[in-house]
Amino acid sequence: MAKNGASTSRGLFGGQPQGLSTLFFTELWERFSYYGMRALLTLFIVAPIAAGGLGLSTVEAARIYGNYTMAVYLLAIPGGFIADRYLGAHRSVLIGGSTIALGHFALAVPTLWGFYLGLCLVALGTGLFKPNISALVGRLYAPGDDRRDAGFSIFYMGINIGGLLAPLITGFLAQSAWFKQWLAANGFDPASSWHWGFAAAGIGMTIGLLLYMRRMSTLDPRLTAAPSTSREISSPDTSSHDPSSLRSALLVAGGTLAILVLTLLSDRPELQWLRGLFLLLPAGACIFFAMHGTLAAKHLAAMFVLFIASMIFWGIFEQAGITIALFAQELTRNEVLGWSFPAAWYQSLNPLFVILLAPLFATLWLRLGSRQPSSPVKFVLGLSFLAASFLLMVPAAMLTAEGRISPLWLVGLFFLQTTGELLLSPVGLSTMTKLAPPHLVGLVLGVWFLSMAWGNKIAGILGAGYDSADPSALAGFFLQQALMVGVATALLIALVPWLKSLMRDLR
Repeated sequence: MAKNGASTSRGLFGGQPQGLSTLFFTELWERFSYYGMRALLTLFIVAPIAAGGLGLSTVEAARIYGNYTMAVYLLAIPGGFIADRYLGAHRSVLIGGSTIALGHFALAVPTLWGFYLGLCLVALGTGLFKPNISALVGRLYAPGDDRRDAGFSIFYMGINIGGLLAPLITGFLAQSAWFKQWLAANGFDPASSWHWGFAAAGIGMTIGLLLYMRRMSTLDPRLTAAPSTSREISSPDTSSHDPSSLRSALLVAGGTLAILVLTLLSDRPELQWLRGLFLLLPAGACIFFAMHGTLAAKHLAAMFVLFIASMIFWGIFEQAGITIALFAQELTRNEVLGWSFPAAWYQSLNPLFVILLAPLFATLWLRLGSRQPSSPVKFVLGLSFLAASFLLMVPAAMLTAEGRISPLWLVGLFFLQTTGELLLSPVGLSTMTKLAPPHLVGLVLGVWFLSMAWGNKIAGILGAGYDSADPSALAGFFLQQALMVGVATALLIALVPWLKSLMRDLR
């Protein structure tokens, strides 16, 4: 029997709670669908119309990519609230996953309306699915359970198995010469190969939903109950018929819509000053909650400091889907021993390294137990590795003056980024489930995903400055981003003692 009486499994993940394997495989296939499409998105947008793409500029591609990925995570706020108050995490996962699948199948239709409809559906579905699958994982563990961080690291490995397979399959369907020849030989338009890749992403999400429904019996019934019947996630005064609940719903919906509108308006040249709110709002929330002496307020103050660190991390990390994807396509020698491969396959390096490294991190945290570094220290280390990854790209950019560079430069980039990611992302999810009030776990995770939303928007803003024509300017582009992360790291180091005091009652 595990600590605090939590149930354990002697199956695939021995020593971990029952149900972790179910959520592991469900998230694996959902991430297959997301990363399968994400690997193609920028390349599809900039591809010439004659080659089946949209034929847009790099600046437009960065804007669309940034706004879409921002919406994916921003919609996790109402998604978490809806689960907490109305649907429950279980039903939210089912409805969200179904909407995601429909979105990918819409992208498979080779029309402009299919493209934009598909992006909207995937964003809406992910907003409902993503915070609530993580909330279910958090509820597998009792307070103070030392297995929590290890369990989230295992869960994170499942995410990245899907992320590893997805670009290999969708990239092959979208970009490989062999598949294009097969399409032509069988009477299909080779330029439509992109949409076959998008359809494969939809099939992946469908598989995930079928597995989840088949294995629901492995989950504690309290986890699959609606809020009105679950004491753990509801109370009588949170009924959907309560006027206060309606006001809360309107506040969450209105706040999310306001954030979305303001973020989109910040693309206008005369309103770019609005981007300062990405930093000012969470900083203001941190100060507001820090001034209140309650334990819950201290936890929320700590959350918003980590929110800012996460936002900056993802603003640089998510260049993988924009500038790094273009760098791989335009400036990297995409062959091994004379064998050529699609540029989209580089997107599998990050999940590959997660799969290799996640068990090591999970083992490390288990062995260290209560002696492991605090969450803020892990964030500092994660940011440091991210800064190092973009410093590595400075000499790589300079070498492009002599022609296409070795793929090993990108292998190094993704290795350093992945190390940083494993120190920050699963730890962040785990920490949020500990900081959140029990009846608001979904909503707090939604707010946490807002940091990723704004991070992705920042990635789109920064990506618009990418220019592969001038090696010196490209090196400066990467150096600027490394320095940005470096400054954030130094500030977080200074705040670590204060954060530890805010979180001292947490394990």
